Amino acid sequence: MSKEEFKFNTGILGKEELGLILDALPVDITLLDKNDKVRYFNKLQTRIFKRSPGVIGKDVRECHPQKSVDKVEKIIDDFKAKRLDKAEFWIDLEGRLVYIRYFPLYSDGKYSGCLEVSMDITDIKKIEGEKRLL
Repeated sequence: MSKEEFKFNTGILGKEELGLILDALPVDITLLDKNDKVRYFNKLQTRIFKRSPGVIGKDVRECHPQKSVDKVEKIIDDFKAKRLDKAEFWIDLEGRLVYIRYFPLYSDGKYSGCLEVSMDITDIKKIEGEKRLL
């Protein structure tokens, strides 16, 4: 295994493969570290909530509108204290329904950060019945 590969319990991925997978996911993800700093986001060009590479390393409080910073802090505090295992919101954004979810990350029982997952669910909400393969 080279330095450009990552070994997981379920297989090995190369750095390029991992990047392709993360950008192909049908969701926008943003990762915060244990100190509430932005570490990563996927899909530079096609995100619902646009991000600039300049947010990497910034405190999450600097990346949200001032009116929502207290809510962000409450969620993070609850994750760190293990009072919440997720936080979910949905908003109307220019006629599209956007589902936003936050998940705490723990390593050996200690808070390691937070994963934000956002998805446009407008078309998903319209699904009825079944559509099977072939």
